[in-house]
Amino acid sequence: MRKPQLRKDYLLERWVIVSEARGKRPHEFTLPKITKKDDPFSPGNEKETPETIGSIGDPWEVRWFQNKFAAVSPEGNPKLEKQDFFQKSDAVGHHEVIVETPGNKQLGQLSEKEIEKVLTAYKDRLTNLQKDKNVAYVTLFKNSGPEAGTSIVHSHTQLITTPNIPPLVQEKVEARNKFIECPHCKIIDIESKSERHVFSTEDWVAFCPFAPRFKYELWLYPKKHVTSIEDLDLKEMAKALHQALPKVHKLGSYNMLFFYSPKGEDLHSHIELCPRLATWAGFELGSDIIITSVTPEEAAKYYR
Repeated sequence: MRKPQLRKDYLLERWVIVSEARGKRPHEFTLPKITKKDDPFSPGNEKETPETIGSIGDPWEVRWFQNKFAAVSPEGNPKLEKQDFFQKSDAVGHHEVIVETPGNKQLGQLSEKEIEKVLTAYKDRLTNLQKDKNVAYVTLFKNSGPEAGTSIVHSHTQLITTPNIPPLVQEKVEARNKFIECPHCKIIDIESKSERHVFSTEDWVAFCPFAPRFKYELWLYPKKHVTSIEDLDLKEMAKALHQALPKVHKLGSYNMLFFYSPKGEDLHSHIELCPRLATWAGFELGSDIIITSVTPEEAAKYYR
């Protein structure tokens, strides 16, 4: 067993403690099982959701629509009001659901071709929503499983647009801008030869990050310096995800996060796969330092 280590993220001011001993603690509680009820995302139940915005295939194979319980609204005033310590505005934006398949398989169980169709839907939404004058960024994410925040079993992705750049994305941009050349390209080069390397395809590299927030966290980067998901080869992207997702899916609940460059910036696009196998507790919440009980070096062995 390795000694516990305090590790810093490659670029961000984000620290984690990697301590394998923490994984040996006894656990007395079990999480409740989610039972599948009527599925509002299944074919034939389209009236259970808001009107279809777009779809792929006839009958549909991928379909997207506004979230019935949206966190933001297309209507309102995005202008920020400031007074003393208080700042507020209307939460103006779009909150959409992309149903990834008409069947009951999860994303990690789909074929390369099926995943490519899902990515085509992502590209459509990113391209079109960024034309809205009130959209500064489209946050694209997938919640899979109860511990990752999903409420409907049927496999789906979500997106939420905001009139400002999200703080984490802005932090990534500012960290990148401390360098003349892209630091992510250098990280990819280093990690493609490290013990954290998982696999490489013709266009992509997958590795477990040096300072992971989550057990078995896995990052996927295009080898070429690409700043927009819309500029990626979707077939090659599907190939990389098809290789990565089945093993992530077997672990249980996970989040899939997509990052790309805001307009006018030079952030290297990438995907972060975050299994949700542990609950952050008092130390994490009180210090903003995450403790993980699986080293990325051991996690990479699992994926390899």
